[in-house]
Amino acid sequence: MATEGQVITCKAAVAWEANKPLVIEDVQVAPPQAGEVRVKILFTALCHTDAYTWSGKDPEGLFPCILGHEAAGIVESVGEGVTEVQPGDHVIPCYQAECRECKFCKSGKTNLCGKVRAATGVGVMMSDRKSRFSINGKPIYHFMGTSTFSQYTVVHDVSVAKISPQAPLDKVCLLGCGVPTGLGAVWNTAKVEAGSIVAVFGLGTVGLAVAEGAKAAGASRIIGIDIDSKKFDVAKNFGVTEFVNPKEYDKPIQQVIVDLTDGGVDYSFECIGNVSVMRAALECCHKGWGTSVIVGVAASGQEISTRPFQLVTGRVWKGTAFGGFKSRSQVPWLVDKYMNKEIKVDEYITHSLTLAEINEAFDLMHEGGCLRCVLSLHA
Repeated sequence: MATEGQVITCKAAVAWEANKPLVIEDVQVAPPQAGEVRVKILFTALCHTDAYTWSGKDPEGLFPCILGHEAAGIVESVGEGVTEVQPGDHVIPCYQAECRECKFCKSGKTNLCGKVRAATGVGVMMSDRKSRFSINGKPIYHFMGTSTFSQYTVVHDVSVAKISPQAPLDKVCLLGCGVPTGLGAVWNTAKVEAGSIVAVFGLGTVGLAVAEGAKAAGASRIIGIDIDSKKFDVAKNFGVTEFVNPKEYDKPIQQVIVDLTDGGVDYSFECIGNVSVMRAALECCHKGWGTSVIVGVAASGQEISTRPFQLVTGRVWKGTAFGGFKSRSQVPWLVDKYMNKEIKVDEYITHSLTLAEINEAFDLMHEGGCLRCVLSLHA
């Protein structure tokens, strides 16, 4: 492309400081260095993790930065040594890298990757520990190794998944975070079997994806737990069979679920990031074999607690990141499943706006009626 090797000036939503509205700025995006890829982002969705860092509660949050991590675009140029993608490829940036060489990647036990984490955790690129974003010479930090609230971004080559060019980018951008996290929590982390009874705490995008994954796995009952009863009608479309609103009961929610299920559920999933709900999710599991998976991200400094006897008597407490999916290997597979109508994606998109309307989009996300809002970056 004509811009190869050049600095690109484009629009991006910059978070100058915590809790202050994002500002659309003209940002300079440097060319990719060795092992890096510059991507023209066409569509990005909003996720609660973006809001969490923006709020100032994230200990790794750095300002000023460009947030965003659930997106899709087209490769504009590649740096030296990049072989797996080339200009023109359709891609999904992946905050969960996959280098296939580190101790984690080679273990066969995890989807976590250690190769670029030391850099992405502090908002810079690995090769020179610097940012590729600047405004009039002032560096702007990267976020999660993705920074998709920009018309162009630079990512590590181990953090980008090449996908089918036939896939609609305004839809499959969701496969960069929330939907795989929910599906994978069920399929990879918990390995839910047919006939299981499942409880899902929190019926946002991730919780609904858990329900969808549980339905696909053949769960016999999928109990959705949320304090907003308006969510039940939508949740039924994703596989939830029963709805429980904790506000309608005097006793602890774990006791309500245990009573409803003859001793507890086989699997529970916490999709909120609330440590007291995490405890309830564990304690509503069946004695002897119940497994609870922590999916939601709790605020910095929060700790989980339960009585050790809960674990001694056979319950298992697990966590998951990106649903246990290996990003570069498996995101293309998820895209193909979507193209074959085997998983939902469109149904999670409740709003479509432009980059200029990003603050309004965050307001929508906090109102509860919004699952995913997709922003068009070049509209």
